[in-house]
Amino acid sequence: MSVNEPNVTQRYLNPLDIYLLPGYAIEVFAQGLNAPISMVFDENGDIIVGESGELDGNARVMRLTKNGYEVIAEGFNVPLTGVNILNGDIYVTHDSVITVIKADGTKLNLLTGLPTKGDNKCSQVVFGTDGKMYFGIGAATNSGVVGMDNFWVAQYPLFRDFPAEDIKLTGKNFVTYNFLSYSPNDYAFTGAFRPFGLPTSPNAMAYASLRPTSSILRADLDGANLEMYAWGITLPYGLNFDRFNRLYTTNNGYDDRGSRPIKDSPDEFLLIKQGVWYGFPDYTAGLPVTLPQFRPDVGPQPEFLMAEHPMIPPKPLTVIEPHSGARGFDFNYNCDFGPYGDAYVAESGSISPISTGGYPLPGVGRRILRINMEDGSESVFAINRSGLGASFTEGGGFERPWDVVFGPDGAMYVLDYGISIPMNPNFTLPNTGVIWKISKS
Repeated sequence: MSVNEPNVTQRYLNPLDIYLLPGYAIEVFAQGLNAPISMVFDENGDIIVGESGELDGNARVMRLTKNGYEVIAEGFNVPLTGVNILNGDIYVTHDSVITVIKADGTKLNLLTGLPTKGDNKCSQVVFGTDGKMYFGIGAATNSGVVGMDNFWVAQYPLFRDFPAEDIKLTGKNFVTYNFLSYSPNDYAFTGAFRPFGLPTSPNAMAYASLRPTSSILRADLDGANLEMYAWGITLPYGLNFDRFNRLYTTNNGYDDRGSRPIKDSPDEFLLIKQGVWYGFPDYTAGLPVTLPQFRPDVGPQPEFLMAEHPMIPPKPLTVIEPHSGARGFDFNYNCDFGPYGDAYVAESGSISPISTGGYPLPGVGRRILRINMEDGSESVFAINRSGLGASFTEGGGFERPWDVVFGPDGAMYVLDYGISIPMNPNFTLPNTGVIWKISKS
């Protein structure tokens, strides 16, 4: 292991630019991180941080010490998407692999070949009282159909969404330019749950996969006995168990893009129950996408892809504004901090107009949301005074809050991914990641 001093790119930081509810104070706890995406406290009260590797290609796990950042392990697949710790072992999700770092630094791959070659990856691992690990895998596509918005097709032409149960299809096909062909007049017909360019017919079947996308899976701590726990979840990004061992997840809604664009699909905060289908690709927030409110400004009204649905999916505990980018979250069990048991969710916001029908949405997300676990109501807990990400105003507050964790001191710690360039929001400046600390004042 090595200890590195923070390599700080100039980022203006001013906690006073962040509005908090009365009675709270915020400060910069650490900075100089490079696209950090997940954090957790270890048994000694130190913060373990996972850097995604999306900027420099070096996905790594570090420990924050009083002397700087101690590199625990590096060289993981990009992107690294989650870290968690159990009995001194650090569990790392990175691209299609889950790896455990043992106390002596040994790395052991527990699961490989997970279906993450599409739009979305694998979530952080969480641990149940049943002695198993749980994790989410996002959908391969925006809403069930591979199309021109899926840039991975050239490299993985057979990849697509995989259901957790056998499903009967309506036979709806979508016509696009065949961008895998050299002919300018070649068109592709693509069906739901099919590779690009492969059509389907009415009542055709999409058969269950042992490793489905848009699902939550669980396995033994050594990776054995992998099984589906719940499915039909577009992007189960943050997972966590509450004090009653109930499993919750944040879920990002559909985008207004691709062969089957869906407008104003909300993000969600879901209670997860075993064996339940949560609606992908035909429902959002418990509502059918065939409702007029989900019709895009350009394009037809979305139709069902499944001829028969496993069930009417449950409504989320909380419906969150579309494109908020609901990410990691934690529950508060410190009565001195705030209402006991409430959830606090990091929202990274919208960065790409391609996902929103061409409309930039700098004022969506980029805040910490508080969810009342008694009734599911939501309220803003922390947000920049401008209502915008720091890069849009050259302010010193939040840019892209990505994770929330309560520390052993009862304070809230917020992981901020880093500063983006407004004219190119998909590019983040190196070493501008920050950990904020929020305490009762």
